[in-house]
Amino acid sequence: MNRLYPTEKREIISLGMADHQNISELAEKAGAGHRASLESLISLFHKDIFRMAFYRTRSRMDAEDLTQEIFMQMIKSLPGLKDASRFRPWLYRIAVNRIRDFHRKKSILSFFGTAADIEDSGCTTAEHTENPLDRIIQKEFLEQFYAFTDSLSRWEREVFMLRFAEQLGIKEIAEALKKNENTVKTHLYRALKKFRENSGLHEILKGEIS
Repeated sequence: MNRLYPTEKREIISLGMADHQNISELAEKAGAGHRASLESLISLFHKDIFRMAFYRTRSRMDAEDLTQEIFMQMIKSLPGLKDASRFRPWLYRIAVNRIRDFHRKKSILSFFGTAADIEDSGCTTAEHTENPLDRIIQKEFLEQFYAFTDSLSRWEREVFMLRFAEQLGIKEIAEALKKNENTVKTHLYRALKKFRENSGLHEILKGEIS
């Protein structure tokens, strides 16, 4: 499968610097066929979408394929996006649905004994340059993190991940999951309560999640 990466670096905007207006403008132009804006959107969100897919599949290969599929679906559907200001939750809704389809298909394949084993791979290529102690710490953290998220209900896990891994706001999560905001808040409250009861992860991440 050919990987979808921008071929030029025009109009590339750092996610930390991009505001909703910039994203809206890029989405509007990209929907109208402006290639540079489309490439900028892909560059802007590629790392986050890959991380989202990796955390939910735990396989680098599957995450790469899913990221490709998500952006291909984005390109195909973008001209039909009526409100460019809602691009971010719209993109994450595509990602949520694609990943859900992936798990559904994998469950079926697993039932028939044809699913591949989950790949034992890190989230980024940076791990290959880290020292052994860093890799051990990262592996231990991921094991704790996955054990915790596995303990959550489906919607608690989805809301928790979108809020703290993808850092979407409550309104954006509600749009991405097609849930009302009160329901999202309830699932988030329950997930956070369980998180605070997980002393190991809470100690590590207490500066990031409150």
